[in-house]
Amino acid sequence: MKLTKWSYTKRYNIKAQFDVFPNSVVLFRQIKEYYFVYTVNWSLKDPVVSKSELAEMERLLNKELGTLESYRQRKYFHNHSE
Repeated sequence: MKLTKWSYTKRYNIKAQFDVFPNSVVLFRQIKEYYFVYTVNWSLKDPVVSKSELAEMERLLNKELGTLESYRQRKYFHNHSE
């Protein structure tokens, strides 16, 4: 999966699109020093998004924004494997 485009929204959220889901817009919110998927405006033209794909979207966006290390250090990461 590849992050194809992203931009900030009016409320400092980020909207992004990915090559595997070109018709769906993913909204991210910031928590602490990293971003997480808040919602997916999913299109019926795209395949259903799995939990592992949501995690990959978070990883890709945080890598792009330079917040990947904070994302990796989050509490969830210490309690679950990706």
